[in-house]
Amino acid sequence: MARYKRFGHGKGDEDQVLSAINTTPLVDVMLVLLIIFLITVPVVTQTVKMTLPKEQNIPTQTKPENVVLGVGPDSRIYWNMSPVKDQQELLARLVKEAKKDPQPEVHIRGDATAKYAPIGRIVLAVQQAGIVKIAFITEPPAPGGGE
Repeated sequence: MARYKRFGHGKGDEDQVLSAINTTPLVDVMLVLLIIFLITVPVVTQTVKMTLPKEQNIPTQTKPENVVLGVGPDSRIYWNMSPVKDQQELLARLVKEAKKDPQPEVHIRGDATAKYAPIGRIVLAVQQAGIVKIAFITEPPAPGGGE
C-alpha cells in the first residue's frame, strides 16, 4: 500500500515560513501601467500640423533710410548710436519715420544678454507707429554648425 503525505496536517509543517515572493501582482500592476502609458502618450504628443519656417541667412542690406534700434546689455534702447530717453520719445520718432514715403524698415539688434522686455517695447512702438517692415538682426551661425 502506498503512503500519501497530507499537506498541512503533517507534524511541524505549520511552522515553515514561505520564503518565495509572489511576483504575480507586481507583474499585473506593471502591465496595467504599461498599457496606460501606451494609450496616453500618443494623446499627449498630438499637436496641430503646421509647416514651420526654415532658417534663412540673408545678408542685411544697409540703407541710409533704415532705422536701426538696439538694446544693450543694460536694457537701454538705442536709436542708431544715441540712447533713447523713454518710450514716448521712441514712439514719437517712429511716427515721424512712418510718415516717410517709402516707409523705412526697422532693424532691431539685441544683445544676447539683454532682457526681452525692451525688445517687446520696441516691437509695440513700431506697431503703434504703423511701420510694417521689421527685422531682427542676428549673428550667422559658425561654419559647421558649431557655436
